[in-house]
Amino acid sequence: MKKTILLMVLFSFCFSAIFCQTNYWQQQVNYTIDVTLNDTAHTLDGYVKMDYSNNSPDTLFFIWIHAWPNAYKNDRTAFSDQLLHNGRTDFYFSNEDKRGYINRLDFKVNGQLAPLQDHPEHQDIFKLLLPQPLTPHSTAKIETPFHVKLPYNFSRGGHVGQTYQITQWYPKPAVYDRKGWHTMPYLDQGEFYSEFGNYEVQITLPANYVVAATGELVSETTSPVGLKTKFVQQVITTPKHPPFLKKKKAPDNSILSATNTKTLVYKQANVHDFAWFADKSFIVKKDSLQLPSGRVIQVATYYQPGQADIWKNSLQYIKQAVITRSSFLGEYPYSTVTAVEAEMGFDGGMEYPTITSISPVKSSAALESVLEHEVGHNWNYGILATNERMHPWMDEGINTYYDNRYYSAGKNIVPQNEDARNRRYLESKMPADHDQFIAANLYDSKKDQPIETESQNFNEPNYNTIAYYKTGKWMEMLEEHLGRAIFDSCMHTYYQRWQFKHPYPEDLQKVFEAVSGKDLEADFNLLNKKGQLPQKAVKRDIKFTSLFSFNNTDKHHYIFVAPAIGANIYDKLMMGILIHNYTLPAEKFQFFLAPMYATGSRQLNGLGRISYHWYNGSNGANTAISFSGETFSNDSFTDSAGNKKTFRFSKLVPSVKYTFGRKNALNTTIKFIQWKTFIIKEQGLLFTKDTVHQQNIITYPTASRYLNQLRFVLANSRVLYPYNTELLTEQGEGFLRLAFTGNYYFNYAKEGGLNLRLFAGKFIYLGDKTYLKQFETDAYHLNMSGPKGYEDYTYSNYFAGRHEFNGWASQQIMNRDGFFKVRTDLLSSKVGKTDNWLMAANFTTDIPKAINILQLLPVKIPLKAFVDVGTYAESWQKNAATGRFIYDAGLQLSFFKDVVQVYVPLLYSKVYRDYFKSTIPEKRFLKNISFSIDIQNFSLKKVVPQIAF
Repeated sequence: MKKTILLMVLFSFCFSAIFCQTNYWQQQVNYTIDVTLNDTAHTLDGYVKMDYSNNSPDTLFFIWIHAWPNAYKNDRTAFSDQLLHNGRTDFYFSNEDKRGYINRLDFKVNGQLAPLQDHPEHQDIFKLLLPQPLTPHSTAKIETPFHVKLPYNFSRGGHVGQTYQITQWYPKPAVYDRKGWHTMPYLDQGEFYSEFGNYEVQITLPANYVVAATGELVSETTSPVGLKTKFVQQVITTPKHPPFLKKKKAPDNSILSATNTKTLVYKQANVHDFAWFADKSFIVKKDSLQLPSGRVIQVATYYQPGQADIWKNSLQYIKQAVITRSSFLGEYPYSTVTAVEAEMGFDGGMEYPTITSISPVKSSAALESVLEHEVGHNWNYGILATNERMHPWMDEGINTYYDNRYYSAGKNIVPQNEDARNRRYLESKMPADHDQFIAANLYDSKKDQPIETESQNFNEPNYNTIAYYKTGKWMEMLEEHLGRAIFDSCMHTYYQRWQFKHPYPEDLQKVFEAVSGKDLEADFNLLNKKGQLPQKAVKRDIKFTSLFSFNNTDKHHYIFVAPAIGANIYDKLMMGILIHNYTLPAEKFQFFLAPMYATGSRQLNGLGRISYHWYNGSNGANTAISFSGETFSNDSFTDSAGNKKTFRFSKLVPSVKYTFGRKNALNTTIKFIQWKTFIIKEQGLLFTKDTVHQQNIITYPTASRYLNQLRFVLANSRVLYPYNTELLTEQGEGFLRLAFTGNYYFNYAKEGGLNLRLFAGKFIYLGDKTYLKQFETDAYHLNMSGPKGYEDYTYSNYFAGRHEFNGWASQQIMNRDGFFKVRTDLLSSKVGKTDNWLMAANFTTDIPKAINILQLLPVKIPLKAFVDVGTYAESWQKNAATGRFIYDAGLQLSFFKDVVQVYVPLLYSKVYRDYFKSTIPEKRFLKNISFSIDIQNFSLKKVVPQIAF
């Protein structure tokens, strides 16, 4: 018996040692803030007093201070850089009136002035130098006035007109814990880490604003009507140069601000942040909720009239979320829970202690989903205050796990299929679980990142998928390993032990291992690994379906059948069938076959391709081998008897492509090298004469040729100043062709930009240069004008009529070589065509919508201007036919995401004017118009720039 008791005592001692952590400490910061809103200048004037308690064993000589409104100060902040990286330029190019900052800081510590030092890298972090060292277990009284210019709400906080979202708004000490200081600049992608404390906040603003805030409203006083305020009236100025096309002004239905003010006082203990929201048109709903313990809390929602129908049951959604999360983890400890509709610069919601902000949504089902998630953050972030910036999975991923349990347990009020009922046919082809779909593509393309990745080191697709979705699945795996009862016991213990504290991943692991009695090292090691979590292999069957599908690709090898349609002048309308297996995630072996019957040439045409790819390593590097082919008509001839003959071509193209991986997931460059061999057969026209019978004989011989092509491409799809470059080496019978093409896009501050294209090419004869070689290699020579269809020597561009010299089809060109938009097709030697060297620069600029007259049309058509300048070898020779530099300029209309371009030359060199006068006597303006169809340049990234695979 004594042995048993002794063993129990020893066990209890060991168990206690795990949980008590007598060496654990955390700082405490209590706030008293007095702030006034000026809704004319969109500013805050405040004074903050902080009691900073140093509970650490260390003496502090300074305190790092976050001044996060300075993230909006200019375009040289971490916030601005991250937005650009994630594809947003709205802040970078914003006007000064939309930016924000914090200033007028004048710190005192225990009544003594305390200087600030700038952070070496970030403008929104300062070092507060303490006049006297702050010893362990002592408290410093810190105070300062502050002035905030509120930005337009690009991210979480600011204002939209006179609707205010006041978040991350006051000077705030960084966390100091057992791992040291945790300074962090404000980021859009990446949340926060703050010290717990007690807040008392006094807010003064015009009396007719409705305010929602963290904590409890303890008092409200209103000043008499007519009392003057110190607010400065905004001066409205008229621009000196109004736009050519005036915008229609929407009627101003805004509510005027009251001339008197009110003062509200809020209090909340044991939280690590304070947020508040103000608007003059909020609809407010309130109710009470009794928790299982019998304690009663207050529930409130604030929303705009335009969302009233969607938010009508919002109180019920919040109540259900609170009750459910309380049962999953532990009872909600605060006395209020609030949700506010707020425009925040992104979809979804944002959590703060006891209050959450929700962007406008499209349905009740969407609202319940976002509310449930954001209210859940009161536990995982609010109460269990992990370092969200360093370990985003500990709040977002664990919260996502409980989102999934909420729905799988049937706790949701709005049926999940409410939004699915109205799905159209094509929408039904999309994945039912979008997060799973994106994750599967990231895994498949080796572009995923480990769960244990800091927020700022995630690229956007991985942050949205890995930190949330994959972590949720990891938690489900852990639950399956332990069993739900033990798993829930672990999480309850974790909540009880670490509420109102700062747990780290190792703390979570210790709790799980102690409660479950199992070694979970292998499970927690998965947090640092890439790729899919361990799961049972599922054998996929083969399934035939129409068009395409991204649904259940983990269960089926799809084979799709779809109609195939094509057309050109020679084949006329072509109809057939497309059989393919292209889906996402991409199959390693891919194929498509599209046979089509041509109604004009009455022959079977078509194209096809097979390929196989594999990944080299784990950073996205991959190799692909492919074999493609096609056959169509490319010309026609009608003899003297009226018999029409269409000529056809066929090509076979074996290819090998290696795409380099990215060591850094934030890197947006694409780099690959590709080898292709084109084996081409073309029918031609041959006239001979039978001298015996004195008859002309027409035959249609087939000639064969080849071309070896080596490409190296380096491109960067970044949203600001993207570029792409290509080095191209081509070798055929008797020649070598070298070319460099580079594109660089300069963004304009307001809209659009200027694209600069540079081309340099050199044609080299292998062996002697003869007239026969010149004639045989004519299609490969360098063109100053955009090449015609018969000069598309690899048949890589779509042409309506490759050998047309009259009619609309003759006006089609392709984007290659010098790419001038003027054409001199009827000359035996086109202007600027050379078998030596050629260089050109092409400038294309967007025309602002304010002066684009096409904006008056129902369909908005982008209008651009172009200027081309070039030179070539022959222009530098004595008695050259042209000047050393030639040019053209005009207007450009773009359609279908730049797939179709129409060019209208208006200005050009004298050599072109002379040609037009001599060869085009009538309808000169219309006949000089050119166009290009660049189907081969279509990319899903142009439609969805954020796509990661």
